[in-house]
Amino acid sequence: MTSEITLFVNPTAGGGRGARAALPAASALRDAGFSVRTVLGDDPRDALVRARAAIEKGTGALIAVGGDGMANLALQAVVGTGTPFGLVAAGTGNDFARALGMPLRDPAAAGRMIADALRSGRVRDIDLGRIGDRWFGAVLASGFDSRVNDRGNRMRMPLGRFKYDLAMVAELAAFRPLPYRITLDGGEVREVEATLVAVGNGPSYGGGMRICPGADLTDGLFDVTVVGECSRATLLRVFPRVYRGTHVGHPAVTVLRAASVGLAAEHVTGYADGEPVGPLPLTARCVPGALRVVGP
Repeated sequence: MTSEITLFVNPTAGGGRGARAALPAASALRDAGFSVRTVLGDDPRDALVRARAAIEKGTGALIAVGGDGMANLALQAVVGTGTPFGLVAAGTGNDFARALGMPLRDPAAAGRMIADALRSGRVRDIDLGRIGDRWFGAVLASGFDSRVNDRGNRMRMPLGRFKYDLAMVAELAAFRPLPYRITLDGGEVREVEATLVAVGNGPSYGGGMRICPGADLTDGLFDVTVVGECSRATLLRVFPRVYRGTHVGHPAVTVLRAASVGLAAEHVTGYADGEPVGPLPLTARCVPGALRVVGP
């Protein structure tokens, strides 16, 4: 393995935390004897081109510095190349970093962990989800949660996560359960009225909401959490339990497992790792061992 490591940095992640996090992470890697090169981009497309160029030149690892969006962008560059992937969490949600067991908002510790893993050859292969040609590491969201994202993305003010809290309140007032058609492994079809359907390669989204608490990055299967038809009052009671993952014990919640999940519902956008991937219908496939990662 070459000693040159590429940091793939989002300078705007977390209100500028991405740029600030790159410095201690780079220092930790250099202290361990690695040469560090930083890749930025004028926009996501340019950044992706630059990351792919670094991989083609034989970088020893691609280390994303930022939040779930930056991690997701890095996946599009690194999957299928055999180049190890690392993650320095510096965003708002950091759910993929949680799933990987990486330190949160401690870039120096993350850099040291990655450096130690690279020096000792501590790498492992994990599963990823794939929708068409798009890869995701954590959760594909659809329904109430994705509509909150839609509304929040349309709002100019306020800034930060409070915007999505307001979007949730507004969406809750207008939301009705939706008729879904869920196809598992290309065969079994379930037609249900659902508040939301989340397809988890990893357990959490939204900054630690454990929507699919049993999801395992190495079992070759998705956990599919279906929150069925329920009243606003029930949703308000159940939703806070998602932070502990105890919502799956509620009678309105069903958990399914499959390697391929097709979702169809009208007027619903799918969000994978917090990024919009397009309107339903969508089919997500779990690809075993798709990504080589460094870390704990």
